[in-house]
Amino acid sequence: MKTIQLGKSGLSVPVIAVGCMRMSGLSTADAERFVQTALELGANFFDHADIYGGGRCEEIFADAVNMSPSVREKLIIQSKCGIRRGMYDFSKEHILSSVDGILKRLRTEYLDVLLLHRPDALCEPEEVAEAFDILHSSGKVRHFGVSNHNPGQIMLLQKYVKQPIVANQLQLSLTNATMITSGLHVNMLDEFAVDRDGGVLNFCRLNDITIQPWSPFQYGFFGGVFLGSDKYPKLNEKIDELAAKYGVSNTTIAMAWLLRHPAKFQPVTGTMNPQRLRDCVKAAEITLTREEWYSLLLAAGNNLP
Repeated sequence: MKTIQLGKSGLSVPVIAVGCMRMSGLSTADAERFVQTALELGANFFDHADIYGGGRCEEIFADAVNMSPSVREKLIIQSKCGIRRGMYDFSKEHILSSVDGILKRLRTEYLDVLLLHRPDALCEPEEVAEAFDILHSSGKVRHFGVSNHNPGQIMLLQKYVKQPIVANQLQLSLTNATMITSGLHVNMLDEFAVDRDGGVLNFCRLNDITIQPWSPFQYGFFGGVFLGSDKYPKLNEKIDELAAKYGVSNTTIAMAWLLRHPAKFQPVTGTMNPQRLRDCVKAAEITLTREEWYSLLLAAGNNLP
């Protein structure tokens, strides 16, 4: 498995992160089989959140890997906090209690990375900084990041937080690529020129923050998977053409499109299917040409000015 540096963390991580959001739907045997497949593939970076399955995903994962100190040292574990029923909460108290719950469910003494899940309108960055200092000095969290944050929100946090923000998890796929397409339509009046995220792509690149694309195969906001969908006939035709050329699955091509970008994304998978995970990881072995990358962008319904 190819690796990249996760922001300024000093961590060398697999280019594919294994998302565990749907793990609560697996039996113990299936969870063990899935995790073992990931580890055999060299995909040892696992992404969690305290809300996934109401915490059950973390518990099932700990059981699936038979968590122990010797096992833990072979894993890179990331989790997220901040989403509560009907609200978001970045208060010091909530962050600290959330991490304690995460560590208990995962049966580990530390997280490699903690992300703040979605921006809290009532965020007091001084409180976040206090929470991060406590977690870092106690050894409970080694590195910190955010999810679904724009540049201004990150800069506000970073004004007070001592630790570097190493990752930003954002929705990105062939059909949800506004952070890329807006940069191609600079100073234009068309819809593609609308900057919906404050230039987060370039901001993260300039500040050594790794972007972790979530839902890399989804269209809309969990509208469905674009692979094989009759909503995207041109895109699927092009994906299938390239899949045949490279002798891989359509999943592999869609993932390879993300990995081709020079920002060095770390996409987060969502599948619990071992074969689909293999297809995702296979993308690390393929480098699409410039022509192929742009042909997929256009086939997804985007255009060039």
